[in-house]
Amino acid sequence: MSYTALYRKFRPQNFEDVKGQEHIVTTLKNQIKADRIGHAYLFCGTRGTGKTTIAKILAKAVNCEHPVDGSPCNDCPACRAITAGTSMNVIEIDAASNNGVDNIREIREEVAYRPTQGRYKVYIIDEVHMLSAGAFNALLKTLEEPPSYVIFILATTEAHKIPITILSRCQRYDFKRITVETIADRLMELMKEEGNDVEEKAIRYIAKAADGSMRDALSLLDQCIAFYLGEKLTYEKVLENLGAVDTEVFSGLLREILAQHTSQAIRILEELIIRGRELGQFVTDFIWYLRNLLLISASDNPEEAVDVSRENLERMKEEARMADTETLMRYIRIFSQLSNEIRYASQKRVLVEIALIKLCQPVMETNLDSLFDRVRVLEEKLSDPAFLARPQVQGRNGEADAFGGIEGNGDPNPLKADSQPTPKPAKAAPEDLQYVKKNWNSIIRETKGLFQQMLLESVPKYDGNTGEPVLYVEFRNFLAQTCIDNPENTEVLKQAIQKKIGKELEVKLILKKNEPGSGNGNLAEISVDEMLQQNIHMDVTVENIEDDD
Repeated sequence: MSYTALYRKFRPQNFEDVKGQEHIVTTLKNQIKADRIGHAYLFCGTRGTGKTTIAKILAKAVNCEHPVDGSPCNDCPACRAITAGTSMNVIEIDAASNNGVDNIREIREEVAYRPTQGRYKVYIIDEVHMLSAGAFNALLKTLEEPPSYVIFILATTEAHKIPITILSRCQRYDFKRITVETIADRLMELMKEEGNDVEEKAIRYIAKAADGSMRDALSLLDQCIAFYLGEKLTYEKVLENLGAVDTEVFSGLLREILAQHTSQAIRILEELIIRGRELGQFVTDFIWYLRNLLLISASDNPEEAVDVSRENLERMKEEARMADTETLMRYIRIFSQLSNEIRYASQKRVLVEIALIKLCQPVMETNLDSLFDRVRVLEEKLSDPAFLARPQVQGRNGEADAFGGIEGNGDPNPLKADSQPTPKPAKAAPEDLQYVKKNWNSIIRETKGLFQQMLLESVPKYDGNTGEPVLYVEFRNFLAQTCIDNPENTEVLKQAIQKKIGKELEVKLILKKNEPGSGNGNLAEISVDEMLQQNIHMDVTVENIEDDD
């Protein structure tokens, strides 16, 4: 006799054998016992959670001649025929390949005939979301008012794709993901029944890898048993067969990342690749490991937050204290993006290496969570006595330089500024006002905004009584008062002038006063020849200095 896969061999045949869906099982059994059976059911949920299995059990239960507490007896002719798949009363349809209007039209014609055996004719339409829009419309009337002997059971993994007109005509049941404990207990029960020697830790890892799907768990277990046929199935053998990574490897990798040891992290990845580990599974498992650390960090009762052994829990608590919440969230974000990219990538190793480098070097990113990670690294360095005890450079007054370095007259640290202070620019002389006057427009271009607009209407002047090299900028527009009141504008203009002439020039911003005795009467527009004659008492010829713009 040919071999039967575990998930087919141990498919539940009554409601009591169904695991993890007690809320649905109880409701359906009560309906059968009270004879309150609906005409249309919609089973929603992820793969491998029991939608088709419960649909078949329900089909047997409603046609069973001797039901037991709402479950089928599995002994009567009707139950045996449905179990064997030979009953004419149970019609299974795959909507993925029979999704046209003609297929639904055939159903509408068939429901006119009563069942040849039993009470109900049951139509199980799997992956019903694959039906076309026309097929859904053709199904509406029959689904709303079917004959009393017809039951429709629609099963789907994507309920959001089903029209609301169909949803409103069905009793909807949402199947939950099955917990790791429930899957592990079921697998151990089946392995005892089969007589296979398996390690409990191995079973729990398979249950976790199944991600809430009992069928996936049975398929993975079947695969591992076949690879190590006749041997005890251990945790290490499961990891080897599934291409997975032990949590101790994740622990070592995380510690290298937190210490910013990029080369060590890449070396760990290389060892995993040499051992044949699957990179997609590695990324998924590492995200799960980081997620557990995040839960431990944020939970008051870590023992209840994660399902790990006591030994692993203590190690993970220590790691959760080493990394703050923002850092863990950054790691999860980077690897979550990687899990989407790596699925169809041809160079998976390169993508994983880039992600590890990002984790080790937060300076490569400019978002907020990478900034938190950079602050964490800096705080760790500042709290390290060895870092603070590094030799420091002696300053000019014998004070230690904050950057550290060597003492004495040796070569200072490259980060240290030049030992000679930057000389201050020379004071402007009266004749320098000529250059300012000549290049006034190019100086104005160094300013911005409203201040620049006001300067375009201003006039550079000097004090005719003193002849001192002080530049008075006289504004004609009264709106310039706000610019005059802002001392930053004076500094901006002084810097622009210093950039142009290379000297420091005193600048004063004033507003033109038209009233007599306003205080601006001594100011005159800069006439360079007259000003020089007043100061050096001789006739001079000043060359025309062209604007360098």
